[in-house]
Amino acid sequence: MFRTLVNAFKIKDIRKRLVYTFLMLIIVRLGSQLPVPGTNPSFFKEWFEGQSADAFNFFDAFTGGSFTSMSVFALGITPYIMASIIVQMLTLSIPKLEEMSREEDGHKKLNEATRYATVGLALLEAIGMAVGFGQRGLLIDKTNPLNAIAVATALTAGAAFVMWLGEQITEKGIGNGSSIILVFNIASRIPADITGLIQSFVTVEGKNIGARILSAIIIAAVILITIILTVLLNDGVRKIPVHYNGRSNNSRIAAMGNTNNIPLRVNTSGVMPVIFASSLMQFPVIIYSMFGLDPGTGVWSHILKALQSSYWFNRETPAYTLGLLLYVVLVVFFAYFYTAITFNPVLIADNLKKRGGFIPGVRPGRPTTEYLNNILQYIIFIGAVGLFIVVTIPIVFNGLFGASVTFAGTSLIIIVSVVLDSMRQVETMMVERNYKGFLNS
Repeated sequence: MFRTLVNAFKIKDIRKRLVYTFLMLIIVRLGSQLPVPGTNPSFFKEWFEGQSADAFNFFDAFTGGSFTSMSVFALGITPYIMASIIVQMLTLSIPKLEEMSREEDGHKKLNEATRYATVGLALLEAIGMAVGFGQRGLLIDKTNPLNAIAVATALTAGAAFVMWLGEQITEKGIGNGSSIILVFNIASRIPADITGLIQSFVTVEGKNIGARILSAIIIAAVILITIILTVLLNDGVRKIPVHYNGRSNNSRIAAMGNTNNIPLRVNTSGVMPVIFASSLMQFPVIIYSMFGLDPGTGVWSHILKALQSSYWFNRETPAYTLGLLLYVVLVVFFAYFYTAITFNPVLIADNLKKRGGFIPGVRPGRPTTEYLNNILQYIIFIGAVGLFIVVTIPIVFNGLFGASVTFAGTSLIIIVSVVLDSMRQVETMMVERNYKGFLNS
């Protein structure tokens, strides 16, 4: 990876793209420090510290701390990501939209629809924050409706500007603009998290040197194991061999030879099942927290605590760990669901048949579709289990020892995935540049 970056900086075009991306990320961090006019950030920080809902920590990590500081970028890139997912799911579900996505003009219209959907979602979230938190101390002037309108406008404009920055990185930078901004925000919290772990377990007064060294080794080992498992999960691929009969009109296939393969990623759905499952479980908790509702001490109180991972594996309240069972079911379900709408074995089988390709021992057409579906059933389950293990490691560590971090689990999967994809993007740029140079020479 380091060698790839060094070689990339030697190429002028790629160096400009890397520098441009870095400058855009600096603007993101500067905007994260600008407070929203008409708000009281100190009150919001105090309110946030008193909340136990994991979703707020999750959202704050995605915004790089902008949420707790109530900056103009408090909504971050999440409205754009949510809008992109919605449009993508609609495109895959509605045949007419799927046909549009294959055309250049249709693709532009879908991108435009994503932008409008981003502004709409950001406006809804901004109004919800201004109204939900405004009367409880977020707004300096609670009686003036113009103050709430100004706050909602500032938050919406901030989300739209972050979306624009992401598109600029995609177009003029190294690509994956929204994902890179998300990773940069998450990574900005890592130094504070590591400092907190060291202060809580290593530099504690009264601990002898041996205990401090052991604590440091355990922390480093847990982080290293999580990173290794994440890389293995992200790079795991099942390659299905494909043979071509040599009668295909595709010159690219002919140049590659008569044998190829279909790479099926073990983690076919990425981190989406975890995000969907966590969001669904945290939705009731967020509603209660935002509107100041009191669940009391009855059944609802226990249910809400069982839905939060911060209560799992706690030795004082082990019964709440039962919420983990629901979490497992949701992760597996959404892994199958998301793969079903993003991976189309029928389309792959038809493309193979048109290009004269076939899987050895499997007839083209419907048998190929059934063969791919059968393999997917095993791969999706393995990927979901691996995803669950990676995400659960920091939850267990937090429950047993109270070591809360934002860069582990889901965030770490996102970081590793985006970093690896970005490195592949840079390598592709280098290959294309060398290939063009070879043709010109």
